[in-house]
Amino acid sequence: MSQEFLEQNQQEGQAALHYFEKLQIPNASEASGSDAFQPLLLVTIITVQRRNDFHYVLQVASRFHHLLQKCGAHCQSHRILICNVESDPSSHQDVRLLSSFFPMVSRDKTGENPDPRVNQFEKEKQDYVFCLEQSLLAYNPEYILIVEDDAVPEEEIFTVLQHFLLARFSKPYLRDALYFKLYHPERLQRYFNPEPMRILEWLGLGMFLGPTLNCVYSWAMGRPSLSWPIVLFFALYSMALSELVGRHYILELRRLAPTLYNIVPVTECCTPAMLFSAPSARRALGYLKGLHCRQGFAKDIALYSLLRTKGENAYVVEPNLVRHVGMYSSLRLNDNPKLL
Repeated sequence: MSQEFLEQNQQEGQAALHYFEKLQIPNASEASGSDAFQPLLLVTIITVQRRNDFHYVLQVASRFHHLLQKCGAHCQSHRILICNVESDPSSHQDVRLLSSFFPMVSRDKTGENPDPRVNQFEKEKQDYVFCLEQSLLAYNPEYILIVEDDAVPEEEIFTVLQHFLLARFSKPYLRDALYFKLYHPERLQRYFNPEPMRILEWLGLGMFLGPTLNCVYSWAMGRPSLSWPIVLFFALYSMALSELVGRHYILELRRLAPTLYNIVPVTECCTPAMLFSAPSARRALGYLKGLHCRQGFAKDIALYSLLRTKGENAYVVEPNLVRHVGMYSSLRLNDNPKLL
């Protein structure tokens, strides 16, 4: 399936390229984002040059642009910013195309002598800090969604975020969170994990389906009452079946309505899409500037470590609101990537 996925993704990259080639270039003020009002939500796409034939950043930008157009009046207070962190910004070909459609900031390191203390993981953290800082300086939005350039948004992302920003985040424990993750790898979303919330959810599923299936069985067999051994059998059977099928498939049922989306305590892995409020973004900037990243302590683990050391809280949204499509990493070079 890996080769099939790569071929499909390559086609999607070409479709994104054609999308912008056909798109009418806006006037200069629209492209530069020079309007003075404060956005409710700023989507900042952080990008670095990778494989040219997949056009990752074009896939992400075209999808966000399309969904914003489709959202219409409800998303008038949203903006998109491209943050180019390629060491030589002019070498990023896809960003040159996007500069005609979106405002842009670049972290220009051309001509600078590389600091031997800055490894690739520390550079990634510094790039993240730069984009978060520039987002605050350029727009001072109420919320910032930092999206990596291989995280393609799902169809319902703005509808769900609108519900969160205007309703769910009014709760104090959510309003003061350091960040919200909008993506967690499907392979790590199973019930059989060392996370208490997942185990409780799994047991709850068995406790609900056990008696329910027993009632159906009793009705079909003409038996008048519950049988606890049969209830236990169906409970264990449904728990085993749900784990074999995959919890992430069951989570898809929550896409029926924004109110069904779940917000649970965060786990450490992965930062393709992270939502910050303006105050929490400033706190995160201060924290991250005091940390040095290295192999085994990348920015996702660094952010997670802050929850313990600084007494912060963070959450993850289920199901995912973005798809991670990048198989060619900017950190770990691999000419023959495989799906996990």
